[in-house]
Parts: sequence; structure tokens; C-alpha cells
Amino acid sequence: MAKITFIQPDGVAKTVDAEVGLSVMEAARQNDVDGIHAECGGMCSCSTCHCYIAEEWFAKLTPMEDDEEGLLEFAWEPRETSRLTCQITVTDALDGLVLRVPEQQI
Repeated sequence: MAKITFIQPDGVAKTVDAEVGLSVMEAARQNDVDGIHAECGGMCSCSTCHCYIAEEWFAKLTPMEDDEEGLLEFAWEPRETSRLTCQITVTDALDGLVLRVPEQQI
């Protein structure tokens, strides 16, 4: 298990236990994290699981694929640290990962 912290736009943090091998999006949905809608069910065909990754964690993630990068253009206010949580697989190395949920997704 890895602990992942989702910070809401109002600053409230929710830390969840995420099973290794799941996507961060699946862990968020299993733990009722607000703002992670994942309308496509994790198929990387929408941007409703968009989050901002804490800068200290961004470089530790696997690189983005072209399809994810293209979809982020449609996300609300994408930033340099934007990722789709459906494209991040939970590993032991991500224990402590911190993400911010965009305000528009709430």
C-alpha cells in the first residue's frame, strides 16, 4: 500500500491507502475523493481525473504518453505539473505522493 494525499481547492487534505498496481484514479474513486470524476472510466479519453502533482513528486512519475499530453490540453487550467490520474500506476515508490484537485472539477 502507498499513502496518497489529495488536496482539495479549499486546502482540505484527504490521505488514502492505495493498493499497488491500481491507478491513482482508481484509488481516488475507491476512497470517494471529490473532484476525480473519471467519466471515461480510466481509458484516457477524457480529462476529468486531472490533478496537479506536487512539484517534488512530478519527476518521480513515469513519463507522459502522447495521448495523455493531448488530453491535458482540454483540462481546466493545465499546468506544468498536470497529469491524468488514470495514467499513474501506484507503486511503493509513490508512497507519500501529493496531488491537488483543480477547483473546476469540484
